[in-house]
Amino acid sequence: MQHDGHPHASWSTAVRATLHCLTGCAIGEVLGMVIGTALGWGSVPTLVLAITLAFFFGYALTLRGVLKAGVDLRTAIRVAFAADTLSIAVMELIDNGVIVVWPGAMDAGLGDALFWWVLAIALAAAFVVTTPVNKWTIGRGKGHAVVHQYHH
Repeated sequence: MQHDGHPHASWSTAVRATLHCLTGCAIGEVLGMVIGTALGWGSVPTLVLAITLAFFFGYALTLRGVLKAGVDLRTAIRVAFAADTLSIAVMELIDNGVIVVWPGAMDAGLGDALFWWVLAIALAAAFVVTTPVNKWTIGRGKGHAVVHQYHH
């Protein structure tokens, strides 16, 4: 259903879009945190790596689907940036904000349950905050609404 030329933004559509985003972000976030922590890096380099990888994997998942629909690489990159940038940015802001403010989380090692629990809570919080953002952008024909035309 459309309203004023834009796709109807149901909560289920927003949840699916956010889960898609969360998948890429979580892969990158967890990988970055694991690598930085395993290498004994400080908080800032670990966060930079985690955020960079979250954007990389978030965009990569969208690129994969859009390229599969037969779109050329240049267009697919534009679609991925248009579809995912705000969603990933909000997700990363919330996710990493929780990790940074949680007492002891940035100092926890890979073998410490605190590391894994806080990471899971941070990703869940990011999902909860990002879902309404995605609903809003989809309702305006932006964000993941841009990708829907390439789904078969």
